Amino acid sequence: MARIGIIGGGAWGTALSLVARRAGHEAVIWAREAEVAAAINERHENPSFLPGVRLDPAVTASADLAAAAGADAVLLVTPAQFLRATLRDLAPALARGTPAVVCAKGIERGSGALMSEIVADELPASPVAVLSGPTFAGEVANGLPTAVTLACGDAARAATLAGYLGSRRFRVYLSEDVVGAQVGGAVKNVLAIACGITMGRELGENARAALITRGLAEMIRLGLAKGARLVTMMGLSGFGDLSLTCNSAKSRNTSLGILLGQGVALDEAVARGHGISEGLFTAEAVRELANRLGVEMPICFAVERILNAGLAIDSAIAELLDRPAGEETADLPSSLDRAPQFG
Repeated sequence: MARIGIIGGGAWGTALSLVARRAGHEAVIWAREAEVAAAINERHENPSFLPGVRLDPAVTASADLAAAAGADAVLLVTPAQFLRATLRDLAPALARGTPAVVCAKGIERGSGALMSEIVADELPASPVAVLSGPTFAGEVANGLPTAVTLACGDAARAATLAGYLGSRRFRVYLSEDVVGAQVGGAVKNVLAIACGITMGRELGENARAALITRGLAEMIRLGLAKGARLVTMMGLSGFGDLSLTCNSAKSRNTSLGILLGQGVALDEAVARGHGISEGLFTAEAVRELANRLGVEMPICFAVERILNAGLAIDSAIAELLDRPAGEETADLPSSLDRAPQFG
């Protein structure tokens, strides 16, 4: 039985504790809020972030980072923009060589760093992997069938980490593409806000399908410019996650977009949300990174201007509709590359 430390006591971190337990391993959660740790330990629930889900009594929690650091692997599940600060606090307690699995989806504002790059900066002695894919925490917590990508540059380590989490109802597919697994998970949150806006504006299913498809092209362009593989962008951590997030009001990013599309002011829409909508922060980071890499991303840029520059939604829609259509597959590869095979 391995010991899995989960750094973050929100909905996804709590769901992953159940994933680890179902795989036959010990799970300890670090929660920033002492009351969250107390509820997990005393009542075996997390009403603040994952209400209505009964937790395995063997799952424990602590407000002390060191309690979760003494593990065979740590899962990094804090909000993306807080990851660097959390890792600086974690580093003194983490044993050298402990694998760090990125489970947060985002790009750091200011630096344009992927989460794995932040891990390399702050935990240089920790091998890094990425867990991503189409996942709603509540469904995972309730044991509904789910498939994810685990990306790691070391095939043997990837297999070990997959064993810490994989089960019949939580299927873990392996990849070597750490970059691609992160780009998809970050960009889809921005695109989900765009899709939510179309839903709030009642622009129809055709418009949302177009946004998803053209948004996928933007995601692929950024991923390839950053060094990702096309096949990853078309897999669970790319198209799979995009499809789930952009088609469901369960997504915090989509629901934020719906409110904006209905004319609700940004501050009020954020206040009405439950938890952090990562796309709200990632939009700026995507724009910064895309500009640095010379990548055109008109949908993501429009969302960023709506969020941060006061661009009116109707003006953003008009700008997108007035763009020349051009060739659909311009700047995209003509075929998928070969997926890595392990074992």
